[in-house]
Amino acid sequence: MPQPSTGPAEADVFLAVCGPTHLFSGARCRVLGLPDPRAFAADPWPVELELRLSDDVVTEAVLRTRDPAGTVLALPAYTTGAGTPIDGRTWTIREFVSTGDDVELTIGGRASL
Repeated sequence: MPQPSTGPAEADVFLAVCGPTHLFSGARCRVLGLPDPRAFAADPWPVELELRLSDDVVTEAVLRTRDPAGTVLALPAYTTGAGTPIDGRTWTIREFVSTGDDVELTIGGRASL
């Protein structure tokens, strides 16, 4: 299915809900509110995300599709709800799965910079 060259709504920021308090290989996040979840899961485009972790910490993130490492999720440094500082990191995305109205991302490994 063809995708828009810059995504369906460049200015939109989508909520992504993650089960853990930090990301790691195998962690999953569910992206909510995408206009066409099935098309996005099949052929993702760049989007800005508001990542909500299980300890209610919210941080910004960017899904990039033209990174040398492939499709990646880039996060700035943040602090967990328990006060643990987490350095900014970029993660590869192992899998995109359409789950009804949402898309579930499975984190791969850390991307090399």
